[in-house]
Amino acid sequence: MVFAAIYNAESAYQYTYGTLKYQPYLNRPLKYAGKSSRPRADEEERLIDRMAYRMISQLYPGDQACIDAQYKARTGRSPHSYDPLDLLVVDRVVRQINRARAGDGSDNPEVYSGDTTTPGAWRPTGEEDCEKPSDAVTPNWGKVRPFVLRSGSQFRPSTLRGFTTYADLLASPEYASQRDEVRRVGAVDSTERTYGQTVVAWFWDHDLDGTYHPPGQLLELTGIVAKKFKLDTYETTRLFALSALSLADAGIAAWDTKFDTSIKLWRPVSAIQATGGANATWELLSADRSGAPFTPCFPAWTSGHANFTAAWATAMKHFFGRDDVSFTAHSEDPHTIKAYRRMDSFSQVAQEGEFSRLWLGVHFRWDAEDGRTIGTNVGDYVFANALLPTRPHPPQ
Repeated sequence: MVFAAIYNAESAYQYTYGTLKYQPYLNRPLKYAGKSSRPRADEEERLIDRMAYRMISQLYPGDQACIDAQYKARTGRSPHSYDPLDLLVVDRVVRQINRARAGDGSDNPEVYSGDTTTPGAWRPTGEEDCEKPSDAVTPNWGKVRPFVLRSGSQFRPSTLRGFTTYADLLASPEYASQRDEVRRVGAVDSTERTYGQTVVAWFWDHDLDGTYHPPGQLLELTGIVAKKFKLDTYETTRLFALSALSLADAGIAAWDTKFDTSIKLWRPVSAIQATGGANATWELLSADRSGAPFTPCFPAWTSGHANFTAAWATAMKHFFGRDDVSFTAHSEDPHTIKAYRRMDSFSQVAQEGEFSRLWLGVHFRWDAEDGRTIGTNVGDYVFANALLPTRPHPPQ
């Protein structure tokens, strides 16, 4: 919502002064000054600052003091001082975005009450904050109205590799092979996971509260790449909007497969410990800040991380028209072994994000592979259907 609003405010600036190159998000171009008007030197940046401030304040009212301080530190002005751009543009864009998102289902309070006893079906892992079915995180997010996709199920696989029942799934050689793979390479004491794989696993993790989580990490990378290419303000707002819209819809699509399909797959820790014997005490690499085992509290199939990184990489490839872009990526995960690492392509981000989850022990291989496929489809669709080029023309 924030980056769509910023982009629409920037679109209004470009349309007003006859330099519009791309369609706004969802709405017709907004003109706010006469033909003979000329922008003030600080107008474009001021408009973006005001727009960001208003949307972030609306979405995070509990952090208002921090938001105010950040605004003042950035601009040198009080966020409460009068600015005519508020009435001319910001208020109107806020209404546009709020109307577009009204009743989108993101506030659905229903808790999960599905089957958690059949072998193969997701069940709480017994770790902290995941002890009962109702602890499942955002079980209705797949039903949220997307930002660009037609529905959260638009790219949903018809089944998990052809399996429609837990009994058939668990009896298959493919399931046994995937369970054994994550048992070997995702264990906290694995002797098969390489040092490089462990580095990758922790670098992209960001499951824990207090980190910026995968979408935040990827939006940070968007800024890093924008600076590398020295994009102007207009192109930067479009790149951020495409990234954010792709990530938002990738999250909805991921949760659709997790909770709205016939197979709501249990996590590897549940699958492996259920085999008993020495595996009854198997522990995964993934851990909370104290070092205790940590598994996200929702079904395994498909991987959210794989969805996110694939959607982001796809959007970036389309925007720049190439994949072979090198840049330095950053991680703030508390367990990360390296805070900064060189990426040689956007696809490297998608590939590492995909298999990092297998090496952490929180996902099976098909969770990662199918998640990447969905995320790629989301990125393709968003780029083909949103913020498209338009022929420049002066405001009417």
